[in-house]
Amino acid sequence: VQLQASGGGLVQPGGSLRLTCAASGSFFSIIDMGWYRQAPGKQRELVAAITSGGSTKYVDSVLGRFTIARDNAKNTVYLQMVNLKPEDTAVYYCNANPAFRSWGQGTQVTVSS
Repeated sequence: VQLQASGGGLVQPGGSLRLTCAASGSFFSIIDMGWYRQAPGKQRELVAAITSGGSTKYVDSVLGRFTIARDNAKNTVYLQMVNLKPEDTAVYYCNANPAFRSWGQGTQVTVSS
């Protein structure tokens, strides 16, 4: 499965962004997926996860602000982010959960005034 994240950008605190992950491959619908992020000097972390059946889970720091969703017909996973904070600044990646060894290109999210 190849994964391509997009939709990042520069946004002011309190702003919103929607990230999109396009996946190739025939087995996307049965794979649990996740959005990860890596801030400068920090380890990559899983911030939101969605099972093949649509159950979701979030890290406490984004709970209530981020929403993960998937469209199996389009092989796509989304991350809707609202009320963004400077500490959300990071490169965001999508991958399976648990992650595949190979990572696609991430998308930069910068929250700054």
